[in-house]
Amino acid sequence: MLLYLLQGVTLGLSAAATPGPFQAFLLSQSARIGWRRTLPAACSPLISDGPIIVLVMLILTSMPGLFLETLRFGGGLFLLYLARAAFIAARQKPDFEHILHKPAAHSILQAAILNLLNPNPYIFWSLIGGPVLLQAWQQGPGYCLAFLGGMYAALIGGCGCLVILFATAASLEASVNRALLALSALALALFGCYQLFAALSTIIRCFS
Repeated sequence: MLLYLLQGVTLGLSAAATPGPFQAFLLSQSARIGWRRTLPAACSPLISDGPIIVLVMLILTSMPGLFLETLRFGGGLFLLYLARAAFIAARQKPDFEHILHKPAAHSILQAAILNLLNPNPYIFWSLIGGPVLLQAWQQGPGYCLAFLGGMYAALIGGCGCLVILFATAASLEASVNRALLALSALALALFGCYQLFAALSTIIRCFS
């Protein structure tokens, strides 16, 4: 169970630390209406990810085991790709200044809609989160709760810290942002290697 908890925390922190559309939305909100009114929007994945998870899991549970391991292998490759992107971003200063000129939404519902229209959650739950969650379910509901609880606690907490940092400073300190991205890249790379190893081990056993 601890392994699933650590995997969830790793993925949640990595998602929170890596700049994307959702982070851009939160920074825009924070700059325009303040961090106190923006913090609830950081919880919007709890609303938007539910339908995405159900849809993906319904598809995955109807597929044969070998397909799921192949999908898991693809997820490992995708994690390594994300790790490379995070490492490159860690060597540069992310440009969030353009965010301030975009119109800001003012509700957690609009943040949830943004997530529903963003392809990233669908890619994540299809290639990475879905296979892990399905494997956890096969071992017991507690393992699922450990994975989901760790991931969303880290994701929401990380995004909340990002909102507060941005609101209390003119801009994010480059050293802090780069350190977060470097840690994100390392975590993604380690988890990606684990996914590849686990998937390959199962595939080899199926053909042996």
